[in-house]
Amino acid sequence: MSDTPPPVPPLPSRPAAEAAAAAPAYDPSTDPDDTGVPTSLHGEIDDIGRGFFRALFDISFRTFITRRLASVFYLVGLIAIGIGFIVWFVSGIFRGIGALWINPGAGISLIIATIILVPILSFLAIITLRFVIEGIVALIAIAENTERTAENTRR
Repeated sequence: MSDTPPPVPPLPSRPAAEAAAAAPAYDPSTDPDDTGVPTSLHGEIDDIGRGFFRALFDISFRTFITRRLASVFYLVGLIAIGIGFIVWFVSGIFRGIGALWINPGAGISLIIATIILVPILSFLAIITLRFVIEGIVALIAIAENTERTAENTRR
């Protein structure tokens, strides 16, 4: 750590009240999207449109592809959970029916357990999948925002 204090930013050329009075008033009728947010994108935000394969083979890991693929991973996960639901539900019902001939109590219990547990576990699997993907996307967003902040503070 150095003992020198951080540099003090320069003062503006004129007071804020004077600058605000000189600025043109905001006119919502001239704003095309009525949000007040600028519509032009400059700088690193333009990098979002870079090619997927260019980002995929970026060995410096400066470009994240996770946010682009999150919806694909979620869709594939939902399909896998749906297939698992169907397989476990159908096999549980058939095993319960098969067990009815050997032990009727066990067969009925297996059918009821299948009808109750398989949908609940599938629902919990969907929630877990969503939490995991949202957590990863949030971490990537934090990393991107931190990188942008670090670049802006170096100047």
